[in-house]
Amino acid sequence: MIITQTPFRMSFFGGGTDMENFFKEYGGAVLSTTFDKYCYVNVRHLPQFFDYSTELSYSKTERVTDIDDIKHPAIRNAMKMLDMREIRLTYEADLPARSGLGTSSSFAVGMLNAFYALKGKYADKRRLATEAIYLERELCKEAGGWQDQVAASFGGFNRINFNEDGYEVLPVIISPDRKKELNNNLMMFFTGFTRFSSDIQKINSTENDKKNKILQLKEMLSLVDDAEKILVEKNKNLDEFGRMLDYTWKLKRKTGKAVSTNNIDELYARGLEAGALGGKLLGAGGGGFLVFYVQPEYQESVRKAMKDLLYIPFEFEDSGTRVIHYTPETYELKEK
Repeated sequence: MIITQTPFRMSFFGGGTDMENFFKEYGGAVLSTTFDKYCYVNVRHLPQFFDYSTELSYSKTERVTDIDDIKHPAIRNAMKMLDMREIRLTYEADLPARSGLGTSSSFAVGMLNAFYALKGKYADKRRLATEAIYLERELCKEAGGWQDQVAASFGGFNRINFNEDGYEVLPVIISPDRKKELNNNLMMFFTGFTRFSSDIQKINSTENDKKNKILQLKEMLSLVDDAEKILVEKNKNLDEFGRMLDYTWKLKRKTGKAVSTNNIDELYARGLEAGALGGKLLGAGGGGFLVFYVQPEYQESVRKAMKDLLYIPFEFEDSGTRVIHYTPETYELKEK
Protein backbone atom coordinates (compact mmCIF):
# COMPACT_ATOMS: atom_id res chain seq x y z
CA MET A 1 0.00 0.00 0.00
CA ILE A 2 1.17 3.51 -0.89
CA ILE A 3 -0.06 6.82 0.53
CA THR A 4 1.15 10.12 -0.89
CA GLN A 5 0.66 13.57 0.61
CA THR A 6 0.68 16.52 -1.81
CA PRO A 7 0.20 20.18 -0.80
CA PHE A 8 -2.06 22.78 -2.35
CA ARG A 9 -0.58 26.00 -3.65
CA MET A 10 -1.26 29.70 -3.17
CA SER A 11 -0.24 31.90 -6.08
CA PHE A 12 0.47 35.59 -5.42
CA PHE A 13 1.85 37.15 -8.61
CA GLY A 14 2.23 36.24 -12.27
CA GLY A 15 -0.80 33.98 -12.64
CA GLY A 16 -1.74 33.67 -16.31
CA THR A 17 1.82 34.13 -17.52
CA ASP A 18 2.32 30.37 -16.98
CA MET A 19 0.07 29.62 -19.97
CA GLU A 20 2.14 27.97 -22.70
CA ASN A 21 0.80 30.13 -25.51
CA PHE A 22 1.99 33.21 -23.59
CA PHE A 23 5.32 32.23 -22.04
CA LYS A 24 6.67 30.52 -25.17
CA GLU A 25 6.63 33.96 -26.79
CA TYR A 26 7.00 36.44 -23.94
CA GLY A 27 8.36 34.44 -21.01
CA GLY A 28 6.50 33.93 -17.76
CA ALA A 29 6.99 33.81 -14.00
CA VAL A 30 4.91 33.23 -10.89
CA LEU A 31 5.54 33.85 -7.21
CA SER A 32 3.78 31.19 -5.16
CA THR A 33 3.93 28.98 -2.10
CA THR A 34 2.53 25.69 -0.94
CA PHE A 35 0.86 25.49 2.46
CA ASP A 36 -0.17 22.91 5.02
CA LYS A 37 -3.40 21.70 3.41
CA TYR A 38 -3.03 18.50 1.42
CA CYS A 39 -4.57 15.87 -0.78
CA TYR A 40 -3.91 12.21 -0.06
CA VAL A 41 -3.81 9.44 -2.63
CA ASN A 42 -3.93 5.85 -1.37
CA VAL A 43 -3.09 3.16 -3.95
CA ARG A 44 -2.76 -0.60 -3.62
CA HIS A 45 -3.32 -3.59 -5.83
CA LEU A 46 -6.89 -4.82 -5.78
CA PRO A 47 -7.29 -8.39 -4.48
CA GLN A 48 -8.46 -10.66 -7.28
CA PHE A 49 -11.71 -11.74 -5.66
CA PHE A 50 -14.05 -9.37 -7.49
CA ASP A 51 -15.79 -9.26 -10.83
CA TYR A 52 -14.08 -5.92 -11.52
CA SER A 53 -10.34 -5.19 -11.69
CA THR A 54 -10.15 -1.51 -10.78
CA GLU A 55 -11.85 0.39 -7.95
CA LEU A 56 -11.65 4.16 -7.62
CA SER A 57 -13.01 6.30 -4.82
CA TYR A 58 -13.00 10.10 -5.07
CA SER A 59 -16.21 12.20 -5.08
CA LYS A 60 -17.66 9.17 -6.86
CA THR A 61 -16.96 5.45 -6.79
CA GLU A 62 -16.04 3.60 -9.96
CA ARG A 63 -15.62 -0.14 -10.40
CA VAL A 64 -14.55 -1.27 -13.85
CA THR A 65 -12.89 -4.16 -15.66
CA ASP A 66 -11.68 -2.11 -18.62
CA ILE A 67 -9.52 0.99 -18.05
CA ASP A 68 -11.22 2.67 -21.03
CA ASP A 69 -14.46 2.64 -19.02
CA ILE A 70 -13.02 4.87 -16.28
CA LYS A 71 -14.88 8.16 -16.30
CA HIS A 72 -12.28 10.23 -14.42
CA PRO A 73 -10.03 11.47 -17.26
CA ALA A 74 -6.87 12.05 -15.20
CA ILE A 75 -7.00 8.61 -13.57
CA ARG A 76 -7.82 6.89 -16.87
CA ASN A 77 -5.01 8.57 -18.77
CA ALA A 78 -2.46 8.21 -15.95
CA MET A 79 -3.17 4.48 -15.65
CA LYS A 80 -2.65 4.08 -19.39
CA MET A 81 0.47 6.24 -19.39
CA LEU A 82 2.18 4.21 -16.64
CA ASP A 83 0.54 0.86 -17.47
CA MET A 84 -1.24 0.56 -14.12
CA ARG A 85 -3.65 -2.34 -13.71
CA GLU A 86 -5.69 -4.01 -11.00
CA ILE A 87 -5.57 -1.21 -8.46
CA ARG A 88 -7.69 0.34 -5.77
CA LEU A 89 -7.26 4.11 -5.53
CA THR A 90 -8.72 6.38 -2.86
CA TYR A 91 -8.53 10.18 -2.88
CA GLU A 92 -9.28 12.56 -0.03
CA ALA A 93 -8.31 16.14 0.70
CA ASP A 94 -8.25 18.81 3.41
CA LEU A 95 -9.97 21.35 1.13
CA PRO A 96 -12.60 21.07 -1.60
CA ALA A 97 -11.84 20.55 -5.27
CA ARG A 98 -12.42 23.25 -7.93
CA SER A 99 -11.61 26.01 -5.45
CA GLY A 100 -8.62 27.85 -6.96
CA LEU A 101 -5.81 26.09 -5.10
CA GLY A 102 -4.57 23.86 -7.90
CA THR A 103 -6.35 20.88 -6.38
CA SER A 104 -6.62 18.90 -9.62
CA SER A 105 -2.90 19.29 -10.29
CA SER A 106 -2.01 18.33 -6.72
CA PHE A 107 -4.06 15.19 -7.25
CA ALA A 108 -2.32 14.49 -10.57
CA VAL A 109 1.12 14.87 -9.01
CA GLY A 110 0.23 12.81 -5.94
CA MET A 111 -1.35 10.07 -8.07
CA LEU A 112 1.73 9.77 -10.32
CA ASN A 113 3.95 9.69 -7.25
CA ALA A 114 1.85 6.86 -5.81
CA PHE A 115 1.82 4.92 -9.08
CA TYR A 116 5.61 5.02 -9.36
CA ALA A 117 5.98 3.94 -5.74
CA LEU A 118 3.59 1.02 -6.27
CA LYS A 119 5.83 -0.07 -9.14
CA GLY A 120 8.82 0.15 -6.81
CA LYS A 121 10.28 3.07 -8.75
CA TYR A 122 11.48 6.49 -7.63
CA ALA A 123 10.38 9.57 -9.55
CA ASP A 124 12.02 12.89 -8.73
CA LYS A 125 10.08 16.13 -8.36
CA ARG A 126 10.89 17.43 -11.84
CA ARG A 127 9.72 14.21 -13.46
CA LEU A 128 6.47 14.26 -11.49
CA ALA A 129 5.79 17.91 -12.35
CA THR A 130 6.60 17.49 -16.04
CA GLU A 131 4.53 14.33 -16.41
CA ALA A 132 1.60 15.89 -14.52
CA ILE A 133 1.68 18.83 -16.98
CA TYR A 134 1.69 16.37 -19.88
CA LEU A 135 -1.15 14.38 -18.30
CA GLU A 136 -3.45 17.34 -17.72
CA ARG A 137 -2.63 19.57 -20.67
CA GLU A 138 -1.95 17.02 -23.43
CA LEU A 139 -3.65 13.75 -22.56
CA CYS A 140 -6.70 15.23 -20.79
CA LYS A 141 -6.80 18.35 -23.02
CA GLU A 142 -7.59 20.60 -20.04
CA ALA A 143 -6.97 24.32 -20.51
CA GLY A 144 -4.61 25.96 -18.03
CA GLY A 145 -1.05 26.81 -17.14
CA TRP A 146 1.92 24.95 -15.74
CA GLN A 147 2.42 26.52 -12.32
CA ASP A 148 0.12 24.23 -10.28
CA GLN A 149 1.87 20.99 -11.16
CA VAL A 150 5.32 22.47 -10.51
CA ALA A 151 4.34 24.02 -7.18
CA ALA A 152 2.63 20.86 -5.91
CA SER A 153 5.59 18.70 -6.84
CA PHE A 154 8.45 20.88 -5.58
CA GLY A 155 6.74 22.58 -2.62
CA GLY A 156 8.00 25.67 -0.80
CA PHE A 157 7.99 29.40 -1.48
CA ASN A 158 9.32 29.80 -5.02
CA ARG A 159 9.68 31.93 -8.05
CA ILE A 160 8.90 29.67 -11.02
CA ASN A 161 10.13 30.94 -14.38
CA PHE A 162 8.70 29.72 -17.69
CA ASN A 163 10.28 29.98 -21.12
CA GLU A 164 10.46 28.18 -24.45
CA ASP A 165 12.77 25.57 -22.90
CA GLY A 166 10.39 24.73 -20.04
CA TYR A 167 10.55 25.92 -16.44
CA GLU A 168 12.94 26.52 -13.57
CA VAL A 169 12.19 26.60 -9.84
CA LEU A 170 14.03 29.22 -7.78
CA PRO A 171 13.43 29.24 -4.01
CA VAL A 172 12.73 32.72 -2.65
CA ILE A 173 15.50 33.55 -0.16
CA ILE A 174 13.64 35.14 2.73
CA SER A 175 14.58 35.18 6.40
CA PRO A 176 12.52 32.90 8.70
CA ASP A 177 11.24 35.88 10.71
CA ARG A 178 10.14 37.79 7.61
CA LYS A 179 8.52 34.68 6.15
CA LYS A 180 6.63 34.11 9.40
CA GLU A 181 5.50 37.74 9.43
CA LEU A 182 4.14 37.36 5.90
CA ASN A 183 2.37 34.14 6.86
CA ASN A 184 0.83 35.82 9.91
CA ASN A 185 -0.40 38.76 7.82
CA LEU A 186 -2.28 36.57 5.33
CA MET A 187 -5.89 35.55 5.97
CA MET A 188 -7.78 33.07 3.81
CA PHE A 189 -11.56 32.65 3.50
CA PHE A 190 -13.66 30.19 1.53
CA THR A 191 -16.30 31.93 -0.59
CA GLY A 192 -18.32 28.76 -1.03
CA PHE A 193 -18.26 28.95 -4.80
CA THR A 194 -16.47 26.21 -6.75
CA ARG A 195 -15.82 25.83 -10.45
CA PHE A 196 -13.52 24.16 -12.95
CA SER A 197 -10.40 26.26 -13.62
CA SER A 198 -10.28 24.95 -17.20
CA ASP A 199 -13.83 26.25 -17.80
CA ILE A 200 -12.85 29.72 -16.58
CA GLN A 201 -9.75 29.69 -18.78
CA LYS A 202 -11.82 28.81 -21.84
CA ILE A 203 -14.33 31.60 -21.19
CA ASN A 204 -11.63 34.19 -20.62
CA SER A 205 -9.59 33.13 -23.63
CA THR A 206 -12.51 33.56 -26.02
CA GLU A 207 -14.19 36.69 -24.75
CA ASN A 208 -11.33 39.13 -24.17
CA ASP A 209 -9.43 41.24 -26.69
CA LYS A 210 -6.16 39.36 -27.23
CA LYS A 211 -3.96 42.44 -27.63
CA ASN A 212 -5.18 44.02 -24.39
CA LYS A 213 -4.84 40.73 -22.52
CA ILE A 214 -1.21 40.35 -23.63
CA LEU A 215 -0.44 43.86 -22.37
CA GLN A 216 -2.10 43.08 -19.04
CA LEU A 217 -0.20 39.80 -18.70
CA LYS A 218 3.09 41.53 -19.49
CA GLU A 219 2.43 44.00 -16.68
CA MET A 220 1.49 41.16 -14.33
CA LEU A 221 4.78 39.50 -15.24
CA SER A 222 6.73 42.64 -14.38
CA LEU A 223 5.13 42.70 -10.93
CA VAL A 224 6.80 39.38 -10.04
CA ASP A 225 10.20 41.12 -9.89
CA ASP A 226 8.84 43.93 -7.73
CA ALA A 227 7.08 41.56 -5.33
CA GLU A 228 10.15 39.35 -4.97
CA LYS A 229 12.29 42.38 -4.09
CA ILE A 230 9.88 43.31 -1.31
CA LEU A 231 10.27 39.83 0.17
CA VAL A 232 14.04 39.43 -0.07
CA GLU A 233 15.22 42.98 0.70
CA LYS A 234 15.02 43.54 4.47
CA ASN A 235 14.83 47.33 4.16
CA LYS A 236 11.57 47.05 2.19
CA ASN A 237 8.29 47.47 4.06
CA LEU A 238 6.48 44.11 3.91
CA ASP A 239 3.12 45.91 3.83
CA GLU A 240 3.92 46.89 0.24
CA PHE A 241 3.40 43.22 -0.63
CA GLY A 242 -0.24 43.61 0.46
CA ARG A 243 -0.73 46.78 -1.55
CA MET A 244 0.74 45.06 -4.60
CA LEU A 245 -1.71 42.18 -4.17
CA ASP A 246 -4.53 44.70 -4.47
CA TYR A 247 -2.98 46.12 -7.65
CA THR A 248 -2.42 42.74 -9.31
CA TRP A 249 -5.96 41.59 -8.43
CA LYS A 250 -7.46 44.67 -10.07
CA LEU A 251 -5.26 44.02 -13.08
CA LYS A 252 -6.25 40.37 -13.25
CA ARG A 253 -9.96 41.26 -13.16
CA LYS A 254 -9.46 42.99 -16.52
CA THR A 255 -8.16 39.80 -18.19
CA GLY A 256 -11.64 38.24 -18.42
CA LYS A 257 -15.20 38.72 -17.25
CA ALA A 258 -15.26 35.25 -15.63
CA VAL A 259 -12.39 36.13 -13.27
CA SER A 260 -14.71 37.69 -10.71
CA THR A 261 -18.41 38.03 -9.89
CA ASN A 262 -20.52 40.70 -8.21
CA ASN A 263 -20.58 38.65 -5.01
CA ILE A 264 -16.82 38.29 -4.95
CA ASP A 265 -16.30 41.98 -5.72
CA GLU A 266 -18.59 42.80 -2.79
CA LEU A 267 -16.69 40.48 -0.44
CA TYR A 268 -13.36 41.89 -1.56
CA ALA A 269 -14.51 45.48 -1.01
CA ARG A 270 -15.79 44.49 2.44
CA GLY A 271 -12.34 43.13 3.33
CA LEU A 272 -10.59 46.33 2.28
CA GLU A 273 -13.08 48.46 4.19
CA ALA A 274 -12.35 46.41 7.30
CA GLY A 275 -8.63 47.14 7.06
CA ALA A 276 -7.02 44.71 4.60
CA LEU A 277 -4.29 46.35 2.50
CA GLY A 278 -4.97 44.06 -0.45
CA GLY A 279 -5.77 40.55 -1.51
CA LYS A 280 -6.89 38.40 -4.39
CA LEU A 281 -9.01 35.50 -5.42
CA LEU A 282 -6.82 32.42 -5.76
CA GLY A 283 -6.76 30.50 -9.02
CA ALA A 284 -8.29 31.21 -12.41
CA GLY A 285 -11.25 33.09 -10.92
CA GLY A 286 -14.98 32.68 -10.57
CA GLY A 287 -14.94 31.44 -6.98
CA GLY A 288 -13.03 29.53 -4.35
CA PHE A 289 -10.74 31.15 -1.80
CA LEU A 290 -10.06 34.80 -1.06
CA VAL A 291 -6.74 35.68 0.57
CA PHE A 292 -6.16 39.07 2.21
CA TYR A 293 -3.02 40.77 3.49
CA VAL A 294 -4.03 42.21 6.85
CA GLN A 295 -1.91 43.91 9.49
CA PRO A 296 -2.40 42.29 12.94
CA GLU A 297 -4.38 45.18 14.42
CA TYR A 298 -7.05 44.86 11.70
CA GLN A 299 -7.41 41.08 11.60
CA GLU A 300 -10.29 40.85 14.06
CA SER A 301 -12.15 43.52 12.08
CA VAL A 302 -11.65 41.55 8.84
CA ARG A 303 -12.78 38.33 10.56
CA LYS A 304 -16.01 40.09 11.56
CA ALA A 305 -16.51 41.53 8.07
CA MET A 306 -16.13 38.00 6.64
CA LYS A 307 -18.24 36.33 9.35
CA ASP A 308 -20.41 34.61 6.74
CA LEU A 309 -17.36 32.87 5.23
CA LEU A 310 -15.27 29.99 6.54
CA TYR A 311 -11.88 31.21 7.81
CA ILE A 312 -8.99 28.86 6.98
CA PRO A 313 -5.83 29.29 9.08
CA PHE A 314 -2.71 27.94 7.37
CA GLU A 315 1.08 27.80 7.47
CA PHE A 316 3.55 27.69 4.60
CA GLU A 317 5.14 24.30 3.91
CA ASP A 318 8.31 23.26 2.10
CA SER A 319 8.03 19.54 1.34
CA GLY A 320 6.03 19.25 -1.87
CA THR A 321 4.65 15.84 -2.76
CA ARG A 322 5.97 12.90 -0.76
CA VAL A 323 5.27 9.27 0.03
CA ILE A 324 4.17 9.13 3.67
CA HIS A 325 3.43 5.39 3.76
CA TYR A 326 5.13 2.64 1.82
CA THR A 327 4.38 -1.04 2.28
CA PRO A 328 5.66 -3.19 -0.59
CA GLU A 329 3.23 -5.82 -1.84
CA THR A 330 3.75 -9.35 -3.12
CA TYR A 331 1.32 -9.33 -6.00
CA GLU A 332 1.22 -10.98 -9.40
CA LEU A 333 -0.76 -9.26 -12.14
CA LYS A 334 -3.04 -11.35 -14.31
CA GLU A 335 -1.93 -12.04 -17.84
CA LYS A 336 -3.02 -9.29 -20.27
